[in-house]
Amino acid sequence: MEIHNRIAVITGGASGIGRALAERFIRDGAKQVVIADISDNVLSVAREIGAVGKKVNVAVETEVASLVNEVETELGPIDLFCSNAGIGIGRDIQESEAVWDRIWHVNTMSQVYAAKHVVPPMLARGHGYLLNTASAAGLLSQIGSVTYAVTKHACVALAEWLSITYGDRGIRVSVLCPQAVRTPMTAGGAGVAGVDGMLETADVAEAVVQTMRDERFLVLPHAEVGEYIKRKTSDYDRWLKGMRRLQEQYVRPSA
Repeated sequence: MEIHNRIAVITGGASGIGRALAERFIRDGAKQVVIADISDNVLSVAREIGAVGKKVNVAVETEVASLVNEVETELGPIDLFCSNAGIGIGRDIQESEAVWDRIWHVNTMSQVYAAKHVVPPMLARGHGYLLNTASAAGLLSQIGSVTYAVTKHACVALAEWLSITYGDRGIRVSVLCPQAVRTPMTAGGAGVAGVDGMLETADVAEAVVQTMRDERFLVLPHAEVGEYIKRKTSDYDRWLKGMRRLQEQYVRPSA
């Protein structure tokens, strides 16, 4: 998958990883890049970087459906859809239904909605690419935030299912699983996610481009995550003990 002369849509594209992806795709010769974001500055960011801006609340299915329809009608077939929007709210199992509902819809259901509406036209054309942003937390866990850990695990599961189901029908799927990245989400500190250092968004975009060129599933900007997955699956109980020790260094669990 090369982005040159392709049409790409990126949710959460007004800042952070999403903006870095948009800038990289434009630099690599994309035919058109659309950034969708709930932020009021999405249109100004789009003008600044040379993209098309759409204000969209990805937690609402009708808005995601309209985004897909508008792009396909106004600009042409979507070659690459990057479900990148995400939030990091909530900590423990005592969180309210409202917190769970919000993070579930932004982090996970937004990716379901995107696939629901973009996969059918891709299947009809016989090709398409989905890039879903999860997190290393979706492969490992997130110490200190059950809401983030659960929703990001669901993102990985969704990407796996999409690849299994449509991989032999022309749909390629990659899932982005970084640790700490210098974005607005980590402005207050990366915590345990920064144990292996904090990457710049441009580094993440480079990892995405290289992974999509090879059409591999996992995008691991922090190479260490691959080794952590092996440790987890080779001895789950030992891995859990290690995670509890790591937790002691960063956060005390709530009662």
